[in-house]
Amino acid sequence: METNKQSGTTINEIADGIYRISTPVPPETIPGGFTFNQFLIVDESPLLYHTGPRKMLPLVQEAISAIIPVNSLRYIGFSHYEADECGSLNNFLEVAPNAEPLCSQIAKMVSIDDIAIRPAHALADGEELSLGTHVVRWIDTPHFPHAWECGHLFERMTKTLFCGDLFTQGGHQHEPLTTNDILEPSEQMRGALDYFSQTKLAHELAEKLAITAPLVLACMHGASWKGDGATLLRQLGGRLAGGV
Repeated sequence: METNKQSGTTINEIADGIYRISTPVPPETIPGGFTFNQFLIVDESPLLYHTGPRKMLPLVQEAISAIIPVNSLRYIGFSHYEADECGSLNNFLEVAPNAEPLCSQIAKMVSIDDIAIRPAHALADGEELSLGTHVVRWIDTPHFPHAWECGHLFERMTKTLFCGDLFTQGGHQHEPLTTNDILEPSEQMRGALDYFSQTKLAHELAEKLAITAPLVLACMHGASWKGDGATLLRQLGGRLAGGV
């Protein structure tokens, strides 16, 4: 569903109660085109994962409002400290009076409790949080793909892994949810920009995510993906470990 005709921002359900908000940025603004995606889990305690940059705040709020009142948000979650992850964090905390930042213990310690207007709700590695019907689990993945505080969120009911920058795809025209290959496009992007850290634990961290056996990979840039997520994550781990 298109929520803003001028920007092309859309919101679409990609799993039961989980919505992908996507704003395309054309090639004349970012070479090759790009997308910025946020994810909304609709439940008793609604969760927004990734806020988007501050300049996109009105577009993201407009999309959320098509599904639920923005002021009903309970958690504002993100993988790591970066503008497209949490640039609008304080804006959402101001609009949603009961909302808390949701992040890793490291992110809370080194950044979020300093910059946010309310203290963060930090999750330990493997810790789960009930939103009502949905239950999310935090998985620490330091430096995978980047940032010491990095981690990823897994939703148990739908087996959705919010995998942040792991499978970033270029271009600004994508389906909300695809079964087509996203590994090769994301590897092309990684080869061009080298935005992954050089951690020697990439293979182990990919396996840590793979054992959740996700059925949906919710990507922050590009299409979300449906299929055997464990196999795709292991293939990514192999690439990062020097395999083909």
